[in-house]
Amino acid sequence: MANGRVVQTADRTIGGRRLAALLPADVLARPGYRALADAVRTLILDGRIALHVRLPAERELAEAVGASRATVTGAYDLLRESGYVRSRRGSGTWTELPDGHRPVGAHALLGAGGHSADGDPGVDLAIAAMGAPEDGLAAAFAWAAPRLPRLARDPGYHPFGLPDLRSAVADRFTRRGLPTRPEQILVTAGAQQAFSLVVSLLCRPGDRVVTENPTYANALDALRHARLRTGSIAVSDAGWDLDMAESTLRQTVPRLAYAIPDFHNPTGALMPPEQRLRLLAATRATGTWLVVDETIADIALDVPAPAPLASLAPRGGADHVITIGSLSKTHWGGLRVGWIRASAKMITELTAVRVSADMTGSVLDQLVALPLLADMDRDLPARLAQLRSRREALVRALQRHTPEWSWQVPPGGLSLWVDLGEPVSSALSERAAAAGVHIGRGARFGVDPGTFEHRLRIPYTLPADRLDEGVRRLASAFHDGVPLPPAVQRPHWVA
Repeated sequence: MANGRVVQTADRTIGGRRLAALLPADVLARPGYRALADAVRTLILDGRIALHVRLPAERELAEAVGASRATVTGAYDLLRESGYVRSRRGSGTWTELPDGHRPVGAHALLGAGGHSADGDPGVDLAIAAMGAPEDGLAAAFAWAAPRLPRLARDPGYHPFGLPDLRSAVADRFTRRGLPTRPEQILVTAGAQQAFSLVVSLLCRPGDRVVTENPTYANALDALRHARLRTGSIAVSDAGWDLDMAESTLRQTVPRLAYAIPDFHNPTGALMPPEQRLRLLAATRATGTWLVVDETIADIALDVPAPAPLASLAPRGGADHVITIGSLSKTHWGGLRVGWIRASAKMITELTAVRVSADMTGSVLDQLVALPLLADMDRDLPARLAQLRSRREALVRALQRHTPEWSWQVPPGGLSLWVDLGEPVSSALSERAAAAGVHIGRGARFGVDPGTFEHRLRIPYTLPADRLDEGVRRLASAFHDGVPLPPAVQRPHWVA
């Protein structure tokens, strides 16, 4: 399906016109069958075309893209040789992945699992999250252990979340400037489940939604799997294009808009207050639900942590805002605790959807989350200091190994959005994987296929020595395989 949506049909077949619509506009402007094969391979790697889907016949695709049949035949042959499709006589050509590759997004859950050719352990730069603070996590479990038996006397089903945790989350919103009652909180198994529940309740296949571009890759996956039509709001190194955002909202009147205004993932940008007010007003005027992702809002490295976006609205002017968050980035992704903040009525409706999926969340995880949330203001500064040090280490590594790349140092968040100067992100990520480095190529964060091929998202969440080793291997893969124009001069970084 076009417009960046995943192709998953009942008969597991994609037609020539549909595949042509997914291809970058300039694919046939490049020489021959290799460009076409590279474009199809990227669609498969990025999940735009699902696995085990039958591709169109050679003649059909040739007509759809305006190429010769020989060009399509050559592209299919190259894809077969590299393991991205398989063909059976009388059955057609089907998508698959070569041995050693995982479906899009899977390595972020399963860990890098990669090693270089000589057996050295890999470096996982695909996950923008830190390991758990060991002392704090151990103390939280010690606090929870004697309290668990009391909770274990009942069946353990708390579809809204533990009452004490709902109160704690509501109190934190209130302290941050957004008055909140416990009945306005639904505790979820992380922010991704929170977003999926919201999409499931509010949207139906074919509805229009708007996201930033680029944006969080797993949110895009959720929208594609829900078969929604996705429009975009550009976010560049200069920030949000709110003029275009307002125009897009007026013209498309989307059902839902998804935004990360606080240390945006992947760019790290922070939306100014005046743009927040404009976004609130524009979504309210079009009757659009605004989902604000605060997962990274507390990772404020150079500026004070921002107040919730909904707190800026005049009284009664934020009823259309749904805020999601979690402890995954501030504490640990293995602790599956997130939340949704909305009206009490909306929370009741979301809980009904949640019950149909998993009944309830982990009582133990929620119990452990209580002291972590209570001590967050005391413990988080040390965590942020560690991230500042690692951010500096990543900048030094990039300056040392890849001075031709450019980037901006964000005021918060967990990663740099690096400009490679050449549209080679997907090819580089594959070569880097062979060297044991797993990295989020730019196309994973784009609404449309083929975009951000000149970008890499590089987290600064690993220790300094691992960051340096990862960048060194990236640099080796880049310099060994990518020809660079000799006269290009780029700034190293911008504070």
